[in-house]
Amino acid sequence: MRTRVLLVFVGVIVALIAVGVFGAESGEVVVLHTTRADGADRTTRLWIVDDADGAWLRAGHDGLPWFRDLEARPDVTIERGGETLTMRAVPSREPADHARIGALTATKYGWRESLYTLVGGGRIAIPVRLDPR
Repeated sequence: MRTRVLLVFVGVIVALIAVGVFGAESGEVVVLHTTRADGADRTTRLWIVDDADGAWLRAGHDGLPWFRDLEARPDVTIERGGETLTMRAVPSREPADHARIGALTATKYGWRESLYTLVGGGRIAIPVRLDPR
């Protein structure tokens, strides 16, 4: 009986990981290049949304290495749709930006966004506007 329960538990965990990996890589994903404190390049794959103010990313929290990079050195590069774009990353702590960009992300990425909100404990993601340089 214990073995069966353990196998079911492991199966559920594996299924959740597979859904998470598939969800993260489905839909539009861009490659963000930031510069680490030691000058090395850091690449991160992220979702992106657009509105009248431009393109936006979101950080799950401000302790993420790529987010710390862009706060210290906001000039970044984005690979999107076969193009490489040089941008300036501007984090926003404005509640209106959070609500608007969250809604755009939920519309664009659907169930995947709901899954990440659930896994992230409902944390408030930090919107990051990308301004052309």
